[in-house]
Amino acid sequence: MAGDKELAGFILFLSQFPFLQAAKILTISFIGGSHYLLMDEISRILHDNGHQVRMFRQFGDGMLPGRQAQQSPYPVSTYSLGEKYLAEYKALFTEAQKDNLMGRDSLQNFLIFLNELSHQCNVTLHQSDILNFLKEEKYDLAVIDGFNPCCFLAAEKLGVPYIAMFPGTFMNAAKVGVTGPLSYVPIFQSLLTDRMDFLGRLKNTFMYLGSHIVDKKMDALFQKVIDEHFPLGSRPSIADLHLRAELWIYNIDFSIEFPRPLLPNIQCIGALLAKPAKPVTQELEDFIAESGDSGFIVVTLGSMISSLPLVEFLKEMIDGFAKIPQKVIWRYKRSEWPQGVNVAHNVRLMDWVPQNDLLGHPKARLLVTHGGLNSLMEAVYHGVPVVGIPLFGDQYENMVRVKAKNMGTFIPPDEMKAEKFASTIREVVENGCYKTSAMKQSVILRSRPFPPDQQLLGWVEHIIQSGGGGHLRPYSYQQPWYQQFLLDVILFLSACVAAIIYLILRVIRALIYFISNRKQKQN
Repeated sequence: MAGDKELAGFILFLSQFPFLQAAKILTISFIGGSHYLLMDEISRILHDNGHQVRMFRQFGDGMLPGRQAQQSPYPVSTYSLGEKYLAEYKALFTEAQKDNLMGRDSLQNFLIFLNELSHQCNVTLHQSDILNFLKEEKYDLAVIDGFNPCCFLAAEKLGVPYIAMFPGTFMNAAKVGVTGPLSYVPIFQSLLTDRMDFLGRLKNTFMYLGSHIVDKKMDALFQKVIDEHFPLGSRPSIADLHLRAELWIYNIDFSIEFPRPLLPNIQCIGALLAKPAKPVTQELEDFIAESGDSGFIVVTLGSMISSLPLVEFLKEMIDGFAKIPQKVIWRYKRSEWPQGVNVAHNVRLMDWVPQNDLLGHPKARLLVTHGGLNSLMEAVYHGVPVVGIPLFGDQYENMVRVKAKNMGTFIPPDEMKAEKFASTIREVVENGCYKTSAMKQSVILRSRPFPPDQQLLGWVEHIIQSGGGGHLRPYSYQQPWYQQFLLDVILFLSACVAAIIYLILRVIRALIYFISNRKQKQN
């Protein structure tokens, strides 16, 4: 009887919670490369678990150069920026690559890139047919690329609540309200670890103060777009749209990130693209078999970089590969290989590589990468050491973390020389401490209580069932900055202390005056 009562009580308890029916979810991705790969994986996970998913994205050959287009299991609404603009943008991107390969990554180049995103956003928000169609669909939720401000504006234009998926590390932490203690939480682009000396903490503090100025410059680039597409009186700001997200999901894991305090509306779900390896083609297997015990190296410098526009840099890399015993599988568009540069005997060029499957191969010895998080997460998952050649964005910061975890190192692009490159590869491959550390981080990543796809699905469904993420967002989002930093309290306490000191001084002065007058009367 007691067991029946407990069972009946448990069933009654479950009946109080509505079962989640298939939700209508819109995913928004306006940037190609790794951004699109991540948003595509998110869309597939939600679709495979019964939700009605549609992606809103740009269309163009530059989304993933070198990769054959795959059939999407979910519907997609696309538009084009126009062939003329895409050709101009490609030329601009190529020039930026040259600067990056010469070590000229700068804030100005990043602002130029964001300005191009602003122009693209203006084109996007003029797609009235698509926007009207999506608005009529009445989506329950949007999952957007939290890096691109235009995704926020599109969701706001459609009137859809949204979850922001940030494809990198905590470079926008201050905008989301998750700044941590500057004594051990490095600011983006500081190139510091969580173990700072005095000068490191001083540098971190100044960079924190400067980061607010940079954020305002970045947001200002989209003001013209906002003025044109939103009516006066209801114009959002990019800063406010960041705080309106029902949830923030970061493509990071603490197997590689430094520990830091987080808010309840911040979830870290890294390695969505890392999976158990599948067998590679027989052609690749035959090439790998030729390596013997030396094994092979995987080389990818980003999903958007299919070739290198700087021949001098390319020669240093290929000469470096010629000096090592390992086979090299390099993602490089073969049709764009420059004439007059010989491919080393141990190098195989491929327009696109099955990176995850190669890293999971037992003979994989090393990943040479630009330092993108998707690639690094796959390397961590499979326990493969890393040599990085960071080019721009968060790639330097990511490689600082790899080096701090002792699972690899990096070479700044302006220091790329064949002998240094080859000796760095030999050191990381032959020194067992790097492989040991990589395997340790792999255990940390793989032993999480829930796999990343289940975490993603669980949090998305939680937001839908609970009617939003208001219960996760702190009240600090509604407070003015002077209240958040307790400046009003500090001012009040300072005034009280000043008043007390003033009264004490007045009393002392009165006592001195009284004693002085008394002595004069006695005399």
